[in-house]
Amino acid sequence: VLDELYRVSKEYTHSRPQAQRVLKDLIKVAVKVAVLHRSGCFSPGELDLAASFRQKLRQGAMTALSFGEVDFTFEAAVLAGLLTECRDLLLELVAHHLTPKSHGRIRHVFDHFSDTGLLTALYGPDFTQHRTKICDGLRKLLDEGKL
Repeated sequence: VLDELYRVSKEYTHSRPQAQRVLKDLIKVAVKVAVLHRSGCFSPGELDLAASFRQKLRQGAMTALSFGEVDFTFEAAVLAGLLTECRDLLLELVAHHLTPKSHGRIRHVFDHFSDTGLLTALYGPDFTQHRTKICDGLRKLLDEGKL
């Protein structure tokens, strides 16, 4: 999934460095949140936020899959809205744990992938191959309970 997200970002932005930066930020944020979680740094209230974030992320993945499988159902605003909600939940979750620089990384990643232009391109004919691979990867992650 990460490889395909990189390829989509690179093709959409026509900028290899920009695509690399987005994926680098995505990986850094994922690792930091995982370390915080495994270290038991989250309070019970924050764990509830983490559960809400995970549920919203799963909802976003299932929506992306549905849009990919059923023709003429894609709505960029719906997917962008779900990603924005995920961003806000994650920022609230890590508010007291990560630096403002990390908060900027979270915003960068979610703002990039919730861009309606990118989403529209992803669900357009030019990105069919990438979309199929991303959907296959998301389906596998959902089936294995990893997302």
